Amino acid sequence: MELILWRHAEAHDGSPDMERELTGKGKKQADKMATFLRARLPEDIRILVSPARRTQQTARALTHDFITEPAIAPDASPQDVLKAANWPHGVGTVLIVGHQPTLGQVAALLLANSKSGFSVKKGAVWWFSEHSSTGDYQTNLRLVIAPDNL
Repeated sequence: MELILWRHAEAHDGSPDMERELTGKGKKQADKMATFLRARLPEDIRILVSPARRTQQTARALTHDFITEPAIAPDASPQDVLKAANWPHGVGTVLIVGHQPTLGQVAALLLANSKSGFSVKKGAVWWFSEHSSTGDYQTNLRLVIAPDNL
């Protein structure tokens, strides 16, 4: 199984939180990352997106073919995200478009079995793969990249 975590691009401050929109810079970040991903993603990918406006806008830079998943809203736990993705027992590739600090907490849990979190930059992608041999699961970090590095 492959799991891709994509933090929403830069958004305006303000409230209500769920209605915050991408800034001009955020739209450019989303477009750059979408172009990068489009060339690398399998056709049968499942895309789960938080219901927040900024995540919806980020995902739409890539495609309109995604599922809005309330379980990965801004207040989600790392376990909520992993359950929504069916990690590690699912098949294929799942792309999660979500929020900090949750995505950083998911990354820390997968890589170090830690309750701490990593800093995931706005618009950045962390790509994991999970392999099972003899019943033991092994998580591999395949890629970490931010829009500024593209």
